[in-house]
Amino acid sequence: MSAPQSTNILVIVAGTNSPSNSETLADAFIEGATQAGAHCTKILLRDLKIHHFTLSMYEEECRTDDDFCRVQELFQYAHGVVFATPIWNFSVPAHLKNFIDRAGAFALDDETHSKGQLQSMPMSFIYTGGAPVIAWKVLLHLTTMHVSEAMKYYGATVIGRHFEQKCMEGKGKFGLVVDKRPASLKNLRQRGERFAKIALHYARTGKLPKWSQMKHDFFTWAYRIGNRIMYPLSQHQ
Repeated sequence: MSAPQSTNILVIVAGTNSPSNSETLADAFIEGATQAGAHCTKILLRDLKIHHFTLSMYEEECRTDDDFCRVQELFQYAHGVVFATPIWNFSVPAHLKNFIDRAGAFALDDETHSKGQLQSMPMSFIYTGGAPVIAWKVLLHLTTMHVSEAMKYYGATVIGRHFEQKCMEGKGKFGLVVDKRPASLKNLRQRGERFAKIALHYARTGKLPKWSQMKHDFFTWAYRIGNRIMYPLSQHQ
């Protein structure tokens, strides 16, 4: 495979506010990825019109009456995708969940809608929340796991997750705080640089670095076994 003109990383921000902690961290991630030689495109879901998912959206041709087709094109030309999102009430904003559901139209096979098509594409996740990090470790990573699990189901590989804790100006008061956290911004720049190097390898070879590829192959095998069990059962329901 010949080397592409550029390594493209799509950054999808699900923050609903402006200014936004998740967007600010995404910008730091982009800075690091850009310094490593990647070309990054950032989209803000709050600014897009994307219709709610229905079964009709599994049709082969992308509908053109909303912004989803543009995002789909960016997604399909990307060599890596990053999601940056707040956690509200134990989960992500509804427009991100809706986008994930819509993505099944191109990220799953046409026949069974159960086989991922993203070919081990690397992905990373940035979460922000008002809770302390212990809440992430014991609860929130479980309540938001559906986001990364959906991407693995679609055939992608999760490279990393970051949770930014205590994104509050004071007790009961939410607001932009991460812009005053140089250590967090530095961490995200470093994560962006590391992710860009993985995406560059993927763009050049069509494969992940060895260890990441092994993890992807294991999860692909596990999902394949699960599908062999669940798909026949679903035909009898």
